[in-house]
Amino acid sequence: MKHFPIFVALEGRRVVLSGGGDAALAKLRLLLKTEAAIHVYAKTPAPEIVTWADEARLTLHRRTLAAGDCEGATLFYAADEDATEDARTAALATAEGALVNIVDNLSDSQFITPAIVDRDPVTVAIGTEARPRSSPAPLSRSRGAAARPSRPSGAHRQAFRHAVDVLPMGRRRRDYWADYYFRQGPRALEQGGPDAVRRTLASLLDDYKTREDRAGHVAFVGAGPGDPELLTLKARRALDEADVVIHDRLVTPEILELARREAVLVDAGKEGFGPSMTQDEINRLIVAHAESGAQVVRLKGGDPTVFGRLDEEIDAVTEAGITYHVVPGITAASASVAAIGQSLTSRGRNSSVRFLTGHDTRGFADHDWAALARPGEVAAIYMGKKSARFIQGRLIMHGADRATPVTVIENATRPDQRVLSTTLDALPADLTAAGLTGPALTFYGLAPRAAQAALTQTKQEFA
Repeated sequence: MKHFPIFVALEGRRVVLSGGGDAALAKLRLLLKTEAAIHVYAKTPAPEIVTWADEARLTLHRRTLAAGDCEGATLFYAADEDATEDARTAALATAEGALVNIVDNLSDSQFITPAIVDRDPVTVAIGTEARPRSSPAPLSRSRGAAARPSRPSGAHRQAFRHAVDVLPMGRRRRDYWADYYFRQGPRALEQGGPDAVRRTLASLLDDYKTREDRAGHVAFVGAGPGDPELLTLKARRALDEADVVIHDRLVTPEILELARREAVLVDAGKEGFGPSMTQDEINRLIVAHAESGAQVVRLKGGDPTVFGRLDEEIDAVTEAGITYHVVPGITAASASVAAIGQSLTSRGRNSSVRFLTGHDTRGFADHDWAALARPGEVAAIYMGKKSARFIQGRLIMHGADRATPVTVIENATRPDQRVLSTTLDALPADLTAAGLTGPALTFYGLAPRAAQAALTQTKQEFA
């Protein structure tokens, strides 16, 4: 054992990082989960680092590291992605008593940062004794909770050494490890034992030596309503493989945390009636990253096929000659109706349900109000908070009963979920009084099961 695994107490302690690019971002996304006092030295920091500094999550120094900057530091990360500069800053930190990690340089580092599976309060760390730049840690971090590779053998270690020598850093090497750990290796071990593993490793590595890097590709992925446990396995796999994740404002931090630490996260949030990135800008962003060769995940809250402007984005990537696939997610209607103990359809009540949007690109959306106003109709209304008075007026105008139950679920499936049970008559006033600020879905014609039971009992008593 060359590296002894320990957990270092960092609460209130100084951690210093030099660098402002992708390598720095990958380390900082992990360090920001701790309670350390983080200091970053970078002349040209990435926008995310600037944002974190503005939020007082770290201290940013817009200059290169100098003597004295690592005094009192517990840990130091050299992440300038330049061998000469990394050696310079590492020497300064070592002289000032900090433990030093040089990103992607195991042999010159005094400690390593393992792959981490964070299930607070349980943390699992996964490391390797392989030579520099050979670790499959990005795979282990994201998939560690769901799969475990077989115990390392001589064949595994030989694969590590060969991969370092012949496979370039980046996509091709990650594809090699994914293929080896989760497809070819386990299959060979099961079918033919260690000898089959050695043969498979040799042929697989020969294949990857000459294989071209994968072309850019876009996965349109549904992130579900917010609870990370409601992600599909296929969505998790897409996040494992993504180089770039372009997400909307409805995707929760807990889900973004599941992306590879090295992935670039891009907030392309759109908010009705408010400032946001335009759809054309989002389309261009998706295409630009995919054309650069990135594996892109366009991550949308709920299901991408329901009010997600999926057709427009597919058209953009298709016109650019980029391949894509769609990973469906649990839509807000399914998650929200489950939260109130109801179903979208019920024998004797309604044999159909409508999915409506409260507003579209032109403003408040119009619908078949006369049909919706009939007794027993049920509708799931997306983006309906700001259009509540408009919807109420249209329905009452077409003869809807003012006592029709209406339920609004805010932040469905999340820890801060709230349920507002009201009626069509009181909807706008009750919404204003409740002060809902998170994403919400409105059910017309449905009350929470407990409220529905109480209402039925009251009607029976007065019958």
